[in-house]
Amino acid sequence: MARAFISIGSNIDPEANVKAAILRLGPAARVKAISTIYRTEPVGPPGQPPFYNCVVEIETEMAPREVKFRLLRTIESELGRIRSNDKFAARTIDLDLILYEDLVMCTEDLALPDPDILRRPFLAVALHELAPGLVLPGSGVRISEAVPPQPRKDMTPLQEYSERVRKEVLHG
Repeated sequence: MARAFISIGSNIDPEANVKAAILRLGPAARVKAISTIYRTEPVGPPGQPPFYNCVVEIETEMAPREVKFRLLRTIESELGRIRSNDKFAARTIDLDLILYEDLVMCTEDLALPDPDILRRPFLAVALHELAPGLVLPGSGVRISEAVPPQPRKDMTPLQEYSERVRKEVLHG
């Protein structure tokens, strides 16, 4: 079984879609942990609703490309994700494989570890919560070094919602 981390984001009906996406991971992967879910400001042009973002730790027997293209893209499709040329468009769900074991790879359609871990504080903070001793493969950067030293005003922890999702997914 491989240890992997999935980032989850939504800004169209995020309360329903984030939980639905996590629940759909279950048949193909064992959900081990769910970070705090944060309400974050969208990246890109103004006027979009805020996102709900989190990171989920899974165990899976699937290879990385299978996780991304068979599991995650299927879930996105089931939840009504429409891909467009606008990478900042609102979305029902966005699922990304951000880390898979100690694998380092960079192809046209999959980079591991995901470079956004170091560019998007909500990914670093959530990943640090789940794996505080993690060293990012290939770079030697400790995840604790990637976490901003001050709380982010554009990241609001949704503690009650996070606990409800954890209870339903992890404790059934």
